[in-house]
Amino acid sequence: MKSKDKDQESHVSWCWKQKRGIKLEESSDNLCKAYIEKAKSALNMLDSAIEKNEIDWVATTAYYSRYFVLYALLQKCGIKSEIHDCTISLMHFLFVDEDIIPKELYTELLLAKDLRVDAQYYVTEQIDEEKLKADSATVRNFVLKMEEVIENITDLQIKKTR
Repeated sequence: MKSKDKDQESHVSWCWKQKRGIKLEESSDNLCKAYIEKAKSALNMLDSAIEKNEIDWVATTAYYSRYFVLYALLQKCGIKSEIHDCTISLMHFLFVDEDIIPKELYTELLLAKDLRVDAQYYVTEQIDEEKLKADSATVRNFVLKMEEVIENITDLQIKKTR
């Protein structure tokens, strides 16, 4: 096993032990749909933030659009995770490693998270607006691809994921 894969596995193990970390629940199509709607709502707000050139909100809504649709997939699988880093690690560990989600989507989510963190916590630094514009241009495609994954995931894949 590659050391990066070992690190991912170790982080997921840590997440299981956290109070708000990974928990198994009943699979919920209703919660899945609700989180897809939250992702689409964030996309609508992204459009508004872009129109108004609200850089911080572009970064935030671009990230949350992606995060919510990933969370929708977890809800479909009956998995809860309230720690963002744990949720993102699950994306890689459960779905990228199993060839359910392309690695590019995982990389895109990591970049979006970094851009959001930079905008939120490093207010004195200049945001790379070109990087942010390039990132925001890919959000809809990310959400659509994740919706396809949600629609096409099989009961067997969900069982294996759990």
